[in-house]
Amino acid sequence: MTNSLNLVDDWLTLPDIADATDVGISKVRRWVEDRAIAGIKHGSPSVFQVPALFLKEDAPVPHLRGTLVLLADAGFDDDEAIVWLFTPDDSLPGRPIDLLREGNKGEVRRRAQALAF
Repeated sequence: MTNSLNLVDDWLTLPDIADATDVGISKVRRWVEDRAIAGIKHGSPSVFQVPALFLKEDAPVPHLRGTLVLLADAGFDDDEAIVWLFTPDDSLPGRPIDLLREGNKGEVRRRAQALAF
């Protein structure tokens, strides 16, 4: 079974994100609470981490939040959502996260909505 650890190369802790984006840790935590970004606990010791590609410049990738919400509505937990976003899809083509980073949310959102039915 594929998990996000097999698909994501670079992970950031919340303090790493705060440093990289030059925002306070409380704002980074709010991004997690608002589903603007998502992550999982892993490593030793187990620490909450977020895929680095969920950030673009100094903020979460635009349109990621809406996609994460759609995936959650379809019953995906955060690890499953990360796997879906980072798994290549020949019909897109490419990975959903790459399309979102390029600003192409339409087809990604259609695929995410279809998962809910």
